[in-house]
Amino acid sequence: MKQSAKRYSPLQVALIGGAIATTATVSVFGPGWCRSVRAALQDSPKQVVDQVWQLVNREYVDGSFNRQNWLTIRQSLLSRNYSSREEAYTAIREALQKLGDPYTRFMDPKQFEALTNQTSGEVSGIGIRMEVNENSKRLVVVEALENSPAIKAGIKPGDEIVAIDGKSTRQMKIEDASKLIRGRAGTMVTLRLEREGHSAFDLKLTRATIEVPTVRYALKQEGRRRVGYIRLREFNAHAADQMRRAIRDLNGKQVDGFVLDLRGNPGGLLQASIEIARMWIDNGPIVRTVDRRGGSDESKANHTALTNRPLVVLVDNNSASASEILTGALKDNKRAIVVGSQTFGKALVQSVHELGDGSGVAITIAHYYTPKGTDINHKGITPDIKLDLTEEQQRQLASNPDLLGTNKDPQYTRALNILSNNQFAQPLQNQTTQKANSFGADNLRL
Repeated sequence: MKQSAKRYSPLQVALIGGAIATTATVSVFGPGWCRSVRAALQDSPKQVVDQVWQLVNREYVDGSFNRQNWLTIRQSLLSRNYSSREEAYTAIREALQKLGDPYTRFMDPKQFEALTNQTSGEVSGIGIRMEVNENSKRLVVVEALENSPAIKAGIKPGDEIVAIDGKSTRQMKIEDASKLIRGRAGTMVTLRLEREGHSAFDLKLTRATIEVPTVRYALKQEGRRRVGYIRLREFNAHAADQMRRAIRDLNGKQVDGFVLDLRGNPGGLLQASIEIARMWIDNGPIVRTVDRRGGSDESKANHTALTNRPLVVLVDNNSASASEILTGALKDNKRAIVVGSQTFGKALVQSVHELGDGSGVAITIAHYYTPKGTDINHKGITPDIKLDLTEEQQRQLASNPDLLGTNKDPQYTRALNILSNNQFAQPLQNQTTQKANSFGADNLRL
């Protein structure tokens, strides 16, 4: 698979849901094509059915189609008359289920739009994070995002949102409030806020397109060491740029080492994972993909690493897909020591296509292997130092994410131990196995 970093876009979609994630490539059907045929296909659901069949027929990684007669399936699909798009969508889903691949799936227009919006790493709104205060049960601003309309208007953490465009937020769910606040860039929304020491006031804001932070980082003074802690939540279209800024900023602060936190990261864009790997690895292979014809494509580091400082990577059993590509590259090249739980185990690559009526389909097109040729599918990556959290520890960190990367976080403190002991000359390849409890993979996940 050949991909240009300039080409990946919202069409190169990730995240099937939860820990099930895709690593996606670019669609062969461009936006221009879709616009030109959308009107024609609007009332022809059978053509959308055939479009999906043709894409799977051309691209699907298993040429036997899970031992299904794919031509017979096409004949069956096209022999029916579909009275609505919903009927056609049901038929498509039933056909794709026969492939036995949860990552090859159909999305209706709303699902496809949600997926592409998430992968773009952008939202249209005012740029705030909210929560419902446990005590007051009121909607409270947690953070105003950098360069957002909210921060420019002076919204502060702790501000209570009592109304949105005149609609009271009392007993309103976060999801419902988000729907009211988000909207097309350039449109207006009015918030009524209450702030400690001030009477309630109205604030009119103009919505804008905002880059969502997927990288969060901090300089931590841990004893005599200056540690750069970086948490990457997903590999969206802005992840590489945000990671680059984080590493450069922490380099400027003279860190002694880094902790890269990939726990709970479900994956995302293939090209983003390759770009980020190149920021840490100066020379060596990153990942190899193989299509159904046996065609192989290997991505390598290109002497553009931003740092050679010691690195520890934190993973768990929800670190999947693109997270595993990055982890596998760092581990196999002995660039980092990996700490945590066995990773999810997804070694398949999807191509995501927009269809003529605004729906979409994700198709598994390749299998990937780590630099040492390891197939991690359904197995995951075994950390160099296996440290499973207890159920209580997982629950505590999940309910209070601010504890991640602190001394209340056992996996982070183990990473600090490694940095302090300079265990980087010879990474501890599967030498040390530590368990904080006896819970297995079905335990509550972070």
